[in-house]
Amino acid sequence: MIEAELKARVHAPEEVLRRLDGLAVGRTEVYKDTYYDDPEGSLDRRDQELRIRTVHGPDDTCSILTFKDAKVDEASGSKPEHETHVTDPEAVHAMLRGMGYVPVIAFEKRCRNYEFEARGRQMLATLVRVPEVDGTFLELETLVEEHEVQGALEDVRAVLLQLGIGAEDLTRERYTDGVRAHRAA
Repeated sequence: MIEAELKARVHAPEEVLRRLDGLAVGRTEVYKDTYYDDPEGSLDRRDQELRIRTVHGPDDTCSILTFKDAKVDEASGSKPEHETHVTDPEAVHAMLRGMGYVPVIAFEKRCRNYEFEARGRQMLATLVRVPEVDGTFLELETLVEEHEVQGALEDVRAVLLQLGIGAEDLTRERYTDGVRAHRAA
């Protein structure tokens, strides 16, 4: 499946939050992400990502192993995504290190997630703050087959407009780059 996703900088977080609360019940979660690559940076050069995410929610904690392949849409950065839940994240960290991967960056994301249907698609909206990156972001995504990406992105743009997010707010900024820049300063 392809994660057809757009990301935007949010200039009026309270207003966007109010509109999202009108669509669905939100859930607050904290993500602890660790990204891996080989020592030569081969995954990054191929525009791929390998991540272990531990999600701390109000009622439980879960961990997910994710592999994202190279972009299928340059403008949005939408990528094929493969995920699986893991019951022992420390064992998976050890396995990845044993296979020669090294953790290249780890950081925290503070999220408020909303799942809802819009324009005939299941959508996930995530309002994001990364303590080491200035600003608030909104990620809006839907999972589709590759031949559906352009239509799905049109639907995502339409929903963003309903949330008060225009084309001028869209960004391709990566949290990993922002965190690296913050730590280098």
